[in-house]
Amino acid sequence: MSRQKALFLTAAKGSFAVGTAAVPQPGPGQILIKIYATALNPVDWKIQVHDFFIREYPTILGIDIAGTVTDVGEGVSGFKLGDRVITEAPIGESDQASFQQFTLASVNVTAKIPASLSFEEAASIPLGLTTAAVGLYNRVGGIGLFPPWEEGGRGLYRGKPFVVMGGASSVGQYVIQLARLSGFNPIITTASKSNADYLAALGATHILDRSLSPDAIRTEVSKITSAPIEAIYDAVSFPETQNLAYDILAPGGCLIIDYQLAIDEARKTSDKRVEYVYGIVHAPAARTLGASLFAKLSHLLIEGAIRPNRVEMLPNGLEGIISGLERLQKGVSNVKLIALPQETS
Repeated sequence: MSRQKALFLTAAKGSFAVGTAAVPQPGPGQILIKIYATALNPVDWKIQVHDFFIREYPTILGIDIAGTVTDVGEGVSGFKLGDRVITEAPIGESDQASFQQFTLASVNVTAKIPASLSFEEAASIPLGLTTAAVGLYNRVGGIGLFPPWEEGGRGLYRGKPFVVMGGASSVGQYVIQLARLSGFNPIITTASKSNADYLAALGATHILDRSLSPDAIRTEVSKITSAPIEAIYDAVSFPETQNLAYDILAPGGCLIIDYQLAIDEARKTSDKRVEYVYGIVHAPAARTLGASLFAKLSHLLIEGAIRPNRVEMLPNGLEGIISGLERLQKGVSNVKLIALPQETS
């Protein structure tokens, strides 16, 4: 097959439309994947609305990929035709994007999907997990902790408190799981009451109602632990959550945010670090961490140490992504929207 269906963003701040594109051919160190499931992420609608990261239009977006290997490039080992795999696409490279039926992937950030996971579940993992991992463990744009998937990393931060704002978000769920693997305790998160049991199962020890006032949340955190909180991940990154997290952060600690900085100038001090996380592991500063994570990811999934998000499948193949992104922009709770490119009419 030389042609495929793809969803194009037709112009800067333009509309989406399903069309046809060439099926790309893998180069050295690459594989060709037939995409059975792809997840929608906030960055997809943000690119459409705000026009960033993209150099040329029309373009194909989409980052989370789950499918089967249909071709391998020169020098590829460890993957064969028919392998079920997940990977993360770089932004701005249409031949590696996920809103299409076939795509290219770099093998150093690709992992095999265990038999226990569906394509749909697997597609919920890559960007959410890498954004969490880069924020926690990368030395650039992250806290710089030692990762729990490396030898000697499991439980390394045992007994240290940790806070994540927005634990029910896709990224927040993976932050909780990684913090658990790193040994943090207590793991405190904010979320709606309806998600409390689910987040506790992932590893959160204390779930605070996100509707509480900032003062009330600060009070509750102080009741839970008197130890200095040196690591906080704000997976919401609204101005109010950033300021609350910054207040809770201990001197010498680091706050991770995933949206533009919005901390009041009057609050800022020289002894608290704030880092903006860029979760794409194709970025030069994150390639080493990304390769180490994907090398161990299959084992973490088989072990059950990392669990996928809850998923909801969208109808109408690639066409369904358009209305799905509109829903995502309005906000969805504790579910990852999944499109099925092969079901495109």
